[in-house]
Amino acid sequence: MREHHNLSQQDVCGRSGIDVATYSRIEQGHSSPKLDTLIRIADALGVPLADLVR
Repeated sequence: MREHHNLSQQDVCGRSGIDVATYSRIEQGHSSPKLDTLIRIADALGVPLADLVR
């Protein structure tokens, strides 16, 4: 989804306030984020939460 929106991990982290290392682990599937973190990522990407978790 991030790449589809032409955003870097840095872009998403800057918009969401999530640490780059944490975001990278989430994106790679090495960490399961809490709901509030998912909401922040969805907001940073400009997509509904439902689209992010499909």
